[in-house]
Amino acid sequence: MSHLSVEIVGLLGIGLMFLLMFLRVPIAIAMAVPGIIGAWYLRGWVPMSTLLNTIVWNRSYHYTLTTIPMFVLMSELIFLSGISDDLFAVFRKWMGHIRGGLALATVGASAIFAAACGSSIASTATIGIVASKEMQKAGYSDVLGSGAIVAGGTLGILIPPSTAFIIYGILTEESIGKLLIAGILPGILLTVLYMLTIYGAVLVRPSMGPAMERSSWRDRIFGLRSILWIAILFVVVIGGMYVGLFSPTEAAGAGALGALIIAWIRGRMTWGNLFQSLNNTVKVTAFLFAIILGAFILNYFLAITRLPANLADFISTLNMSPVAVLLIILLMYVFLGAIMDALAMVVITIPIFLPTLKALGFDMIWFGVIVVVMIEMALISPPVGMGCFVLKGVNPGLSMGSIYRGALLFMLPIIVLIGLLIAFPDIALLLPRLMD
Repeated sequence: MSHLSVEIVGLLGIGLMFLLMFLRVPIAIAMAVPGIIGAWYLRGWVPMSTLLNTIVWNRSYHYTLTTIPMFVLMSELIFLSGISDDLFAVFRKWMGHIRGGLALATVGASAIFAAACGSSIASTATIGIVASKEMQKAGYSDVLGSGAIVAGGTLGILIPPSTAFIIYGILTEESIGKLLIAGILPGILLTVLYMLTIYGAVLVRPSMGPAMERSSWRDRIFGLRSILWIAILFVVVIGGMYVGLFSPTEAAGAGALGALIIAWIRGRMTWGNLFQSLNNTVKVTAFLFAIILGAFILNYFLAITRLPANLADFISTLNMSPVAVLLIILLMYVFLGAIMDALAMVVITIPIFLPTLKALGFDMIWFGVIVVVMIEMALISPPVGMGCFVLKGVNPGLSMGSIYRGALLFMLPIIVLIGLLIAFPDIALLLPRLMD
């Protein structure tokens, strides 16, 4: 029998989790340890051990989870095929002759690559290797160039396929198919907003992005082949899911097979490369599965303490408008995103906020898009923004100061998108509704 109230135990558990995270303990362990200790303290050893067996067994064998390794494998094979280099070259030919054209090409290439990747880190690394060197050579401002690369990289988790949407869907038990489709229009809109930001920057300071020589129409049209591969893959995977031909898991399997065929046709598929892709897929999948299981253990502990339900009750007594509550939650995400890992931020907070959001009547598909956009902001928020460190890793010649200033510039269009999604929810909900 516990001597402390369940609410106090819950708060102590959350405090312990944050302490472990700040001590750089892996996210999955930082979530699971307080959950296990708290459940043991409140329920006893036997119920807690039964709970662990149930969560690990049932959640690990969840059919939906198969979607994650298939999309990760698809991303690895697309990276292996070398399409990312070609994508940047294509957009450079079409846009390089205008001011800021290479930065625009970076965002455009990142958006297309995102349609076959699903990972912001992979997108930032692959496009960043080529684009950062090209822009430095052309005399571009490091601030504009860095900002375009890290911002373009964030599109990887908004434009489907996206592991962030899949994890959100598993945690909230919302339709993963609808969540993935919901990211399409906001992803396109954010790409346009990024490009307008670049255009505005070079309008104010033309020296930030000088124009390059103009490519011939023959070179431009001939280069579109690499975009065609991604377009076909996107139509098969996302289009198949949209019209009901595939479930999300089947679509992910079809995407992995399609990416394998593309890599083979492009002459990049050797046994060594295939083994490397499978090895990377296993590592990433194990990392994500561990986080999901850690989150479910923590969720059970929080449910016992009734902290999420009490938070929902407390907010209902404040007589605040739903939008005001939403803005407070978003400000909390901005703060958390600046000091902790983006994925951890979501798996920790969703179980806490879920009862409150449902009580206020928010559509959870729409809120899923908001959450993924907040992850995008967290990925480039100084000082912990992972995208900034990835870019620094692939191009050590860039200063962290320039990368951070570039990232801050491109946080503005993300804020504009959030405002548009709140004002016009149909931006996220139009396509999912048409699936019914």
